Amino acid sequence: MSLYKSIHKYGRDEIIINKSRFICSVLPISSEEEAIDFIEKIKKEFKEATHNVYAYVIGQNSNVQRFTDDGEPSGTAGMPVLNVINQENLKNVVVVVTRYFGGVLLGAGGLARAYSKSAKTGLEKGLIVDKSLYHEISATIEYTMLGKIENELTKNNFIIKDKKYGENVDILVLVRDEEIERLNNLFNEVTSGKAQLIIGQSSYYSIKDEKIVE
Repeated sequence: MSLYKSIHKYGRDEIIINKSRFICSVLPISSEEEAIDFIEKIKKEFKEATHNVYAYVIGQNSNVQRFTDDGEPSGTAGMPVLNVINQENLKNVVVVVTRYFGGVLLGAGGLARAYSKSAKTGLEKGLIVDKSLYHEISATIEYTMLGKIENELTKNNFIIKDKKYGENVDILVLVRDEEIERLNNLFNEVTSGKAQLIIGQSSYYSIKDEKIVE
């Protein structure tokens, strides 16, 4: 899975609907264990709440999907939250919507709309992003080549993650799978084949508006 949509960080938002308080807490996750731990943490934090409804989706093909209505009428809470996740095509995310009942009955349709709205606001706080797999590729170059290399990398939309200065300059670039050959060609052209690229570890980074989100 080299590219998928998720959220960037933990997020929380609160809305009031017909005197009921809805608090949505969201978290990016990588396993079902992480989802369950987060759900239990929220339940403890809001142990006096009327309901702690949750839903989560995990896996490249969204193969793990779980939800609960936590005492709300069947189909009015957990499924609407799960639907929001799937409508946004998000993966590896858990959403918990906490409700403090305000005394006004919302009806089945009203409940579904309220839980959907709360889930959307929480996910927005978590910042919806593309998760893209980048390789860390390093190269050692002479100081006289640094300016030109930096210009060419920037012009070709490569991401310079780090530079270390010693006898020569060690430069670290983040690259997607399909861009490795193009990067290699660029270094060969600028340095006349003097720079050897070393492929390091791979990690998922959050991308928003074609930029890495820190």
